[in-house]
Amino acid sequence: MPHQTMPAEARRSDLDWIRVAAFALLILYHVGMLYVSWGFHVKSIHESRALETLMIALNPWRLSILFLVSGAATRFMLDKTSPGPLAGRRSWRLLLPLAFGMAIVVPPQSYAEVVEKLGFAGSYGTFWFGHYLAFDQSFCRIENGRQACLILPTWNHLWFVVYLWAYTMVLLAVAALAPATLTAVSRKADRLSGLALLVGPALALAALRAFVFPRFPVTHALVDDLYAHAVYGSAFLFGFLVARSSSFAEATERLRWPALALALTAYLSLVWLRALPPGASLRQMLPLAYGLDQWCFILAILGFARRWLKHRDGPLLRYAAGAVFCWYIVHQTIIVVVAHWLKPLALPAAAEAAVVIAATIAGCYAAYETARRIPWLRPFLGIAPEKGRRTELTLRPSPR
Repeated sequence: MPHQTMPAEARRSDLDWIRVAAFALLILYHVGMLYVSWGFHVKSIHESRALETLMIALNPWRLSILFLVSGAATRFMLDKTSPGPLAGRRSWRLLLPLAFGMAIVVPPQSYAEVVEKLGFAGSYGTFWFGHYLAFDQSFCRIENGRQACLILPTWNHLWFVVYLWAYTMVLLAVAALAPATLTAVSRKADRLSGLALLVGPALALAALRAFVFPRFPVTHALVDDLYAHAVYGSAFLFGFLVARSSSFAEATERLRWPALALALTAYLSLVWLRALPPGASLRQMLPLAYGLDQWCFILAILGFARRWLKHRDGPLLRYAAGAVFCWYIVHQTIIVVVAHWLKPLALPAAAEAAVVIAATIAGCYAAYETARRIPWLRPFLGIAPEKGRRTELTLRPSPR
């Protein structure tokens, strides 16, 4: 199929909707982390194995699709300007909220964690000034036979911002130094279709899961996170390469049903394989099931979103797209703090979860509505300036 580029000014409301929906799922996922057996900053007194089964459905692809859409957004932004100025603007837009988040937004999470896990009895002010901002690394405990120490200050859930900034800077450097290389690779990515598009990336992700993940488990620490960079960095790059390709967009729409069927099959296989005894030979198929789940859900989402949402713009989407980064910055702190405050009440699980979700939505809404009315506060919480505050996923003609 020949390379086809979408016409100038073609709106990508479908990708806007995916970004908003993925962040909404992330909020629910982090609420779910209170109740599963996996590690989290604080935990509820209730535990649900059934919830783990549902969360496994999101685990493989929930972050990869965000990086893919972010890569596409970077392509659209680069169509309007050159790499140097864009690098400066993206650094300001990402690093300022990161610094503010690490200094102001994240510390309550760490305070709740040391109170619950280590029995810290001091006040929040004592912890913030005397430990968190003092780079105290002495909060340690034994986990799985090893000493684990809390890194202070920390970025916690804001690791996504760090990685997004790093991938953006690397890609913009390549765009400045070797633009022809990006163009050539983009044309090759654009040719993916049919069975190659349906299973090719899935097999690559399965190989990473089988051979890289066991040696380099995810740390979110940037410098020692090879598997995460291989997955999220490639998703970001792929999104950049195919962002303006109508051929790729049409292929996702054609493959949406096969992709969904394969994704659901892979998910059920993943649940079944995880339930087998650790020594079972069939567990060697876990990476393949994981890779198929990871890619085929992404492909299905892209295809259905293009089919149903490519022209579904409106006030709700505009509002959500402008608010989503602010909500992301503050949501986990609200979840952790509210769950920590509720713990002594020993509420039933359903009531506790409902309060946490309601408080998180209300808190995120209040934070955004307050910050967007205070010009100096807007950039600290990831809100664009009043003029053109929404970064739309809009296509422009490529520079010639």
